[in-house]
Amino acid sequence: MRMMVPTPVGELHRQSRVARKLGSPFVAAVLEAGHRQLYLAPQTAELIAGWPRDPSASALAMRFNAALHALARRGEPEALRALYRREHDDYDGAIGAALAASDGFIARWMQDTPQTNEVGRAAAIGAALMVARRRFGLPFELLELGSSCGLNLNLARYGYDLGGISAGQVDSPVQVVPLWTGPEPLPAPIEVASARGVDLNPLDPGDAETRERLLSYVWADQPGRARRLERALDLALRHPPRIDRQDAASWLVERLAEPQLAGRCRVVFHSMVLQYFTGEDRATVLNAIHGAGARATAERPLAWIGFEWTPTRSEVQLTLTCWPSGETRRLATCHAYGNWIDWLG
Repeated sequence: MRMMVPTPVGELHRQSRVARKLGSPFVAAVLEAGHRQLYLAPQTAELIAGWPRDPSASALAMRFNAALHALARRGEPEALRALYRREHDDYDGAIGAALAASDGFIARWMQDTPQTNEVGRAAAIGAALMVARRRFGLPFELLELGSSCGLNLNLARYGYDLGGISAGQVDSPVQVVPLWTGPEPLPAPIEVASARGVDLNPLDPGDAETRERLLSYVWADQPGRARRLERALDLALRHPPRIDRQDAASWLVERLAEPQLAGRCRVVFHSMVLQYFTGEDRATVLNAIHGAGARATAERPLAWIGFEWTPTRSEVQLTLTCWPSGETRRLATCHAYGNWIDWLG
C-alpha cells in the first residue's frame, strides 16, 4: 500500500461524507483515498486548491470522481480497473497509482462542466407535472434549462412507479422506480405536446465519447442507474430531443416572449442547474419566469418546476409554482439523483 500523506485540500474529504449519506460507500471511499493521495497529482491538487468558484456548487468532487471512473472504465491503470470491479479494496494504492499516472487527464476532465443528465430525476419532474395536469387539465409545452443530452425532455416516454401508482408509458424500456415515502400521488396523464431545451454544450446521444462521459458520471456502485441511462440514450436515438445551443438566460427570455397557444400549459423546468448560473443569469431567469407568470391566464397557464438544492445545500427540494395564481408549493424532498422521493402530497 502506498504511503498516505495528508493534503490540505479538503473538498474531496467533505464531499465523501455527502456521498456516504446519499448511499454510495464506494464513492465515499474513493474520495477519501483521493484526499489522502492527492499529493501525487500536483496539477489536480493545484486546480482544486485554486478553484475560483464555490467548489461544492461546482460539483468539484463529482468531477474528480467521474475522472477516476472514466480511467477505470478504460482499464488505466489495471489496479484501478480491478478496484472498480471490486476485486480488491486497496483504495489508496489504486487511486494513488492513477493520480500519479494520469494527473493531466484528471485535471483536464475536471475543467469541463459535469454532465450527469440523470434520468432518475424525471420521476420527480413527472410527479410535479401530474399535479399541474390535475390543476389545469391541459397538455404541456416543456421548456428545460440545462438540458445536457436532453434525456429528461423525453420524460413522457418513460414509465414510472410512484409509490405504487403507475404513470407515463408502462411499456417503455426506461422504467424509473424511486423509493417512495409519503402519500400516493393522485393519478394524472403526463401529456407533452412539445418539448424544447437549451444548453451551452448540447450532447449527442449517438456520440460514443458523449455516452462514455455520461456513464462515467454514474456512481460505480449503482449499476442500475447505468443500465437505465444506456436505455434512455438508446431511446433518444429514436426520439431525438430538441436542444438549442445558447445560454439559458437569454434563451428563456426569448422563449417566454413567444406566443403561447390557448389550451396549453407552458412549463419551465430545471434540475440541478441553478447552482451553475452566475448571479446575473439567475436574476434574468427568475425575472423572465415571474414576468411570464404575470401574463398567464387560465387558457394559457404557466408552471415552474424546480429540482434543486436549498441555498444551504442541506436537501434537494421539488417545487411547483403555478400561474395565474402564483402559488408556490414544495411537493417533495428528494435524493439528489432521484433514488428516493419523500412526497408531501
